[in-house]
Amino acid sequence: MMRISNNPSIDTVIKLVTVAVAMFAFVFVVMVPLYNVLCDALGINGKTSGEVYTAVQAGVDESREITIQFVATNNDGMPWEFRPSSTMMRVNPGASNDTVFLARNPLPQAMVAQAIPSVSPSRAAEYFHKTECFCFNQQPLDGRSSAEMPLQFIIDRELPSDIKTITLSYTLFDVTDMAQGAVAAR
Repeated sequence: MMRISNNPSIDTVIKLVTVAVAMFAFVFVVMVPLYNVLCDALGINGKTSGEVYTAVQAGVDESREITIQFVATNNDGMPWEFRPSSTMMRVNPGASNDTVFLARNPLPQAMVAQAIPSVSPSRAAEYFHKTECFCFNQQPLDGRSSAEMPLQFIIDRELPSDIKTITLSYTLFDVTDMAQGAVAAR
């Protein structure tokens, strides 16, 4: 066994601290890049840029149709009803498309939500351009009220021809406490 000092208790503490520091470094230095590489390799958890896309006149490719699937889920503890108005659309690359997601707050008090998008397959994310999206901002909703949350998007004409279906998934999070904390800090 490796001895650092003459006291076995000090040796144990030093070894445990070293292991804890190594585990901490592994999580923050290795796991995030490893997660991103794994997601890219498996084609999962495609991240969109989160920025508004400025449409350019490029024309519509009417020779291709892409199926867009919409999925809505709530994070644990989010009581809202949240769903797409349509679960599927067939679109042409280059065309501007509109749809809405529906939200209803069944509670008596107002809440604030934030939607986080994900595109699958992940390599399609760079070709999925949102020109307007409810995910760009937090969404306040009064108690016992409903809202239509708009989404406008364009599928880039440069989308690889082997991609025939894109799934856009949103997870809705309750950010009421964070939103109230930001207002209180002002």
